[in-house]
Amino acid sequence: MKGNLATVHPDPVADPFNEKPDTKELNAIIVKGAREHNLKNIDVELPKKKLIVFTGVSGSGKSSLAFDTIFAEGQRRYVESLSAYARQFIGQMVKPRYETIRGLSPTIAIEQKAASKNPRSTVGTITEIYDYLRVLFARIGEQYCIKCGQKVGRGNAQSMVNQILDLPRSSKIILLAPIVENRKGEHKEMLETLKKEGYARIRIDGVVQNIEDVQALARHKKHNIEVVVDRLVIKDDEIFKKRLTDSVEAALKLGNSELIVHIPGREDIKMSEARSCCGIAYPEPEPSLFSFNSPLGMCPSCNGIGTLLSMDPDKIVPDPTLSIREGAVEPWKNYFLKKSKFKNNNNAWGLGQLLAMEEQWGIDFDIPWKELPKKHKDLILRGAGSRKLIVTWNSAKIKGEVERTHEGVMHTLMRRYRMTQSEGAKKYYAKFMGESTCTACKGKRLKPEVLHVRIAEKSIIDITEMTIQKAHDFIRTLELSGNKKLIAGELLKEITNRLGFLVNVGLDYLSLDRKGPTLSGGESQRIRLASQVGSELTGVLYILDEPSIGLHQRDNAKLLKTLRHLRDIGNTLIVVEHDEETMQQADWILDIGPGAGRLGGQIIAQGTPEEIRHNPSSVTGAFLNGRENIEIPLTRKSPEAVGNNWITIHRAGANNLQNINVKIPLGLMVGITGVSGAGKSTLINQILYPALARKLHNATLEMGKHQKITGLSLMDKIINIDQKPIGRTPRSNPATYTKVFDPIRDLFALLPESRARGYQKGRYSFNVKGGRCESCKGDGYIKVEMHFLADVFVPCEVCKGKRFNQATLEIKYRDHSIADILELSVVEAMELFESHPKITRILQTLMDVGLSYIKLGQAATTLSGGEAQRIKLARELAKRATGKTLYILDEPTTGLHFRDIRMLLNVLKRLRDAGNTVLVIEHNLDVIKTMDWLIDLGPEGGSQGGKIVAQGTPEKVSRSPKSHTGFYLRTCLETDKSTAISRE
Repeated sequence: MKGNLATVHPDPVADPFNEKPDTKELNAIIVKGAREHNLKNIDVELPKKKLIVFTGVSGSGKSSLAFDTIFAEGQRRYVESLSAYARQFIGQMVKPRYETIRGLSPTIAIEQKAASKNPRSTVGTITEIYDYLRVLFARIGEQYCIKCGQKVGRGNAQSMVNQILDLPRSSKIILLAPIVENRKGEHKEMLETLKKEGYARIRIDGVVQNIEDVQALARHKKHNIEVVVDRLVIKDDEIFKKRLTDSVEAALKLGNSELIVHIPGREDIKMSEARSCCGIAYPEPEPSLFSFNSPLGMCPSCNGIGTLLSMDPDKIVPDPTLSIREGAVEPWKNYFLKKSKFKNNNNAWGLGQLLAMEEQWGIDFDIPWKELPKKHKDLILRGAGSRKLIVTWNSAKIKGEVERTHEGVMHTLMRRYRMTQSEGAKKYYAKFMGESTCTACKGKRLKPEVLHVRIAEKSIIDITEMTIQKAHDFIRTLELSGNKKLIAGELLKEITNRLGFLVNVGLDYLSLDRKGPTLSGGESQRIRLASQVGSELTGVLYILDEPSIGLHQRDNAKLLKTLRHLRDIGNTLIVVEHDEETMQQADWILDIGPGAGRLGGQIIAQGTPEEIRHNPSSVTGAFLNGRENIEIPLTRKSPEAVGNNWITIHRAGANNLQNINVKIPLGLMVGITGVSGAGKSTLINQILYPALARKLHNATLEMGKHQKITGLSLMDKIINIDQKPIGRTPRSNPATYTKVFDPIRDLFALLPESRARGYQKGRYSFNVKGGRCESCKGDGYIKVEMHFLADVFVPCEVCKGKRFNQATLEIKYRDHSIADILELSVVEAMELFESHPKITRILQTLMDVGLSYIKLGQAATTLSGGEAQRIKLARELAKRATGKTLYILDEPTTGLHFRDIRMLLNVLKRLRDAGNTVLVIEHNLDVIKTMDWLIDLGPEGGSQGGKIVAQGTPEKVSRSPKSHTGFYLRTCLETDKSTAISRE
C-alpha cells in the first residue's frame, strides 16, 4: 500500500487534548502534514500495539518522523501537562512542524547514546541491579573477620573486658566512646552537653585535649570526636577488673554500643556490641555500606573508583628502539633535538643533569632503551634515592659544582602535575599517565570488611565480576532456608528478572561491574531497553534507534523476542531499523524515501512485510524479495595474489583474549567477526591500533596485553575510522572536516567584487576576525549560561545565525553568499560547483559514501555516529593513497540501508584495490560475505570467548561446525546463490 503526498491541512484545533477521540484514534497514531526537516507534508496512520519498522535509505527522513516529530511532540505534550512552576525549570519546548497528531500515547525514546561518562557508573548501577544486591547483602549477608576468617557474631561487655585483659601487663590504655564519626559541623551543643555531664577530656580528630580548651571546629570539615571515659594501666587484680568492667559499660552506653581502646604507639582497637572480632569492630550491614559511592563502604585509597592515575613508563618511553639521545625518553627529547636551544649548552640546567648522569653513573645514552640494564632504566624512571649527582653549573648566580638528587622522571612528572595551576601544563603531564589497579582494594572498590560479607561464599563484588549469564544462574539457583528465604524472596525474584531481561537482549557476556563509559551505543540502548521491559509499563509508545546494532545474528532472535514481549503487554513500538530479520518480524513497515535529503521525505510504501516485498515502488521491498541484492564477489583476492604479507599479533591476552596468535593478511578486505563480547574490539582497537599508532605516528596510546607484533614495518600509515564525533562544538562541520571549505573560500577570494574590496581567503572563515560576525564570534548563536541549569543557545540577533557580517554576505557566487553555501546539501553543492574540479572531487567522496543529503555546514554535534564515520572515510578517500595504509572500521554499516551498504562496499573495494588493507569489525552478513578473508572469534562472549574459531575465506568459515558466524553465513551464501540462479 503506497502512501500519498498530503495536501495542505486547515489550521489544527488549538487544544487537541479537549477533542473527543474517535474509534480510529484509539487504535492508531495519526500524523497529518509532517514537515520537520526534509519531510514533504506527509500523512501517516500507524496502528497501535504493533511492532512498526521505519526504514529507508540514510537521510530519507526516518529519524525526522520518529524522533523529531512523534517523540518530540509526545515529550512537548508531557511538559505542557506539568505545572507552570515545573515548566520554568524545563523551558519552552519547540513544537515540531506538523498539522495534527492524534492518538499519541505517552512516549519514551530509547536512543543509541553512551550510558554514562561517569567512571563510577556500571552496568549494575545503570540497571539498578546493584541497588537490589546491596539490600540483599545488608539483609542476609554474613560478616567474616578480615584477620582470622571466622564468622563474626555480636559482642558483649564481658568479652571486651577479657580481650583488653589479654593485653601485656603495664600497658597504658585510654578508653574512648565515639560520639561523632566523619561528620561535618562545629558540634557546639554536643560539646556543651558533654562538659555539663562532667567529662574532662576529649579526642578530636586524633588529638586528646581538655574539653575546656577546645577551639571552634571548622564548620565545613568532617570531624571524628571521642570522649575519654577512662585512662588505665593493665593490672592483674580484682579491683582493676571491676574498674575496667564499669568503664567499658560506661563507654558502650555513651558510644552507642561502640568503644575504642587507644594504646600509644599502636593502632586503635575498635570494639562493638554489634559485631567485633580480633579487635576489629564491624559496622552493622546496611545498603550504603556496600556502595562504592559512599564514604562508609568505598575504598579510601581510590575513593571507590578501583583504579589510580599514575605515570606510565610505556608512555614516557613510547619507542624503546630509540636511544636516550635519539629521544627515547619523551619528556627529555627536547634536550637532544638538533634545533633545540638546549643542544650542546652545558649551562642548560636540565641537560647538565643528564650529562652528569651519563658520565657519573655510566648510563649509555647511545644504545636503544630496550638494551639498557634494568638498574639504569629504574634510575632514570624511579630515581636514585639518596644517591647524589654532581652537576657543574656556570651562571650569574651559581658557579661550580652543585650536588643534586635525581627523583626520577615519573616522580618529577607527577609532582609537576599536582603542583601546576595551568590547564595546558596539566594536559601535557596527563598524556604520560595511565590507569593502574588500586593496590589497596585490588580494583574491587570497597573496604576489606565490606568484601568479607558473603552469601554462599560470594561477596557482592564476586557476583558483579561474573558475566550476566553466570550471575543469573547463581542467583536463580541460590538455596536459602528459614528466615533468610523469607526475607530474600522478593529481592531474589527482582534481581533474577532483571538479569534475565539483560540476557534476553543479548548482553549475557557483559559483567555487572563493566564501566558505563566503555559501553558501545548499541549496548547502552539494549540496557535501557531491558530496564523498560523490567518496568512492565503498558499503553506506552516506545521509539528505538537501530537496537540490532552491535548484535550478532545469533542474538537477534532474543532481541526480537523482547520487542514482541513489549508489544504483547500492550505497547506500541516504532523501530528505526535496517536489519532484514527485524523487518520480516514486524507487524507494519513504513518505507521512507525515495532518496536522501531533499530527494526523500515521502512515504514510498507502507504495510505488512509481505505487502512491502511486492511493492514495486519500495527500494527496501526490492532487497527483501531479491529483486536487488548485495552480490557475492565472483573472485576474492588471496594473500598470495598481493604479496603474501602478514601482520602477526603474538599471544594477545587483553581482557578475555586467550593468548592467541592472530595473522592478518595485508592488501585484502579482512572481516573480524564473532558473537558480541568475543574479543573483536579488544584485539583490533586495544592491541593492533595502539601498537601501529605508536610505531608509525608516535602516539602514546595504551596497549592491551600481548607479547609482540611482527610485520608493522610493512605499513606506513594507520587510520582508525571510528564513530566518534568529528568535532565537539558546532563550529566543526563536514565542510571544514573534509577540507572542501578551503577551495570554496579560495574561490570566493578570487571573485571580482571580493578582489575589488581586497578580501582575502581568511575573510570567509568564521574562526577569525574580519569576515565573521563579532557579536557571536562566528558561532551563529549566543550561549546563555543558566548556572545550575543546562546552558541555552539562542540565535545571534545581529547575523540571524548566518555567522558572517553583512559586508562578507554581500559577496556572492551564482547568487549564493558564503553562508548560503554552508546551508547547501552535498548534492546541491555538486550542482553549484560543477565547473570546479578541486571542490567537486572532495564532494564526490561524500556522495560515494552515501552522504549526499547532509548540509556542508551541519554542526558536528548533530551528526550520528555512522555519519561521522563516513565523513572520516570520505576525507581519507580525498587524500592521495600511499598503498601501504591500514584502515580500521568498527561496524561501518551503522545507520545504513541495503543500498547504502552497497555504496560503502564499493568505496572499501577502491581502497583495497589501491593496495591498502581494510580491516572491518562487523556483524552484518551482507558485508561479511563480500570480505576476502575472515577471522572469526568466539565461540561465545566474555570468558567463553577470546579464541580463534575459524579463519579464511567466507566459504571456508561457513563450513566450520564451531562457528556461529559460519552457520548464518552458510545460509546467506546459499540463499544468494539460489536467488542469482532464479534471476538468470
